[in-house]
Amino acid sequence: MMEIRLNGKLAFTTASSKGIGFGVAKVLAMAGADVILLSRSEENLKKAQARIEELTGRKPFYIVADLTKREDLEKSVKEIADIGDVDIFFFSTGGPKPGYFMEMEMEDWEKAVNLLLYPAVYLTKALLPKMIEKKWGRIIYSTSVAIKEPIPNIALSNVVRISMAGLVKTLAKEVGKYGITVNGILPGIIRTDRVVQLAKDRAVREGKTLEEALSEYTKSIPLARLGEPEEIGYLVAFLASEYGSYINGAMIPVDGGRLNSVF
Repeated sequence: MMEIRLNGKLAFTTASSKGIGFGVAKVLAMAGADVILLSRSEENLKKAQARIEELTGRKPFYIVADLTKREDLEKSVKEIADIGDVDIFFFSTGGPKPGYFMEMEMEDWEKAVNLLLYPAVYLTKALLPKMIEKKWGRIIYSTSVAIKEPIPNIALSNVVRISMAGLVKTLAKEVGKYGITVNGILPGIIRTDRVVQLAKDRAVREGKTLEEALSEYTKSIPLARLGEPEEIGYLVAFLASEYGSYINGAMIPVDGGRLNSVF
């Protein structure tokens, strides 16, 4: 029987006290990995830690940090080193400020880069040396289907997240020879706090209720429902396992069939 086992692997997951990051961390723990959670809120981290331990019997480590702050990035790297050598790195983050291009100030663009791109690069540079030394590693970045088909009202996300595709392809070619795979996941509309926030913004703009705005999202999804965070986690676990060892440099949508693009 085919079964994903990640026993003996240490997985580091960002933005993992809620939403997609939590769903991924939970699935990785279910597969036997030791997990490091990271979030800005220690209160939320403690709740996530307790929930994962209750569900899996495995108590995650956690790190309190705001990845938009350089000092917190430096602190995180030191705390990770005290725990162990990371085998699996899943990077996810909340979305930047919603809105249209002309509504954004230059400060908003700087904040978006510091949220979506800079921490991914910083943490990857810090974690890669040990993976190269061991000649094994899995790096998986969460981006968005918006990099293939821009979504109205999230100009910052549409533009800045596409840089992650370049990061995936560049690293896949550079570190594949060390037994390290690098891939990206393009979540569609997943049931998270971020989706509710966007729905609220849309409801205000269009004079609708929140429920009406949320139902509008499912109309564009062939499966006629929102995705669940754990459904991102299942793909991450597969990519992190030996079953996914020949998948490298891929950008994989998990969107219920929402994308219209062929490639």
